[in-house]
Amino acid sequence: MKYTPWPKRDLVKNYFQLPNEIFLLGLSPGALAVYSYLLCCENRKTYQCWPSYKTIGKAVRMSANTVHKYVCVLEERQLISTENTSVTTKAGLKRNGNLLYTIRPIQLALDQFYEQQLAQIDVAAERQRVANALALRNDSTHSA
Repeated sequence: MKYTPWPKRDLVKNYFQLPNEIFLLGLSPGALAVYSYLLCCENRKTYQCWPSYKTIGKAVRMSANTVHKYVCVLEERQLISTENTSVTTKAGLKRNGNLLYTIRPIQLALDQFYEQQLAQIDVAAERQRVANALALRNDSTHSA
C-alpha cells in the first residue's frame, strides 16, 4: 500500500480564486468571509449568484442580519452589485426572491479605495494649512 500524504487536487474543480488585491482594501474578516462565499458560489461565466442571507450565514457562521450588513459594505466598496428578484408561487402570487449578486471587477473597488484615500489626504493637508495659517495669525497678533 502506497502512502499519499495529500489527496490529489483537481486544479479547477472545488476551488475558486480570491484576488490578491482584496487584502489592500482593509475589509473586516466578516466582509472577507461573505465576499469569499459569493465568489465560491458565482457562475464563472456570468459572475452572478443568488444565495439567500440565510444560506450565506450558514456557510460563514453569521446571522442573516450580519450578512446583510456585510453585503452593504461590499456594495459600498463596489465589490458587488445586487438586484432584487421575484418568484411566482404555484398559486400565481408574486413574491420577493433572493438578491442576485454580481461580482464586479476588483479594479473598480481599488480605484474607488485609492480615490477615497487621496481625498482624505487632501482634507488632512487643507486642515494642516488652515492650522498653520491660524498659528501664524495668532503669533502676529501676540507680537504686536
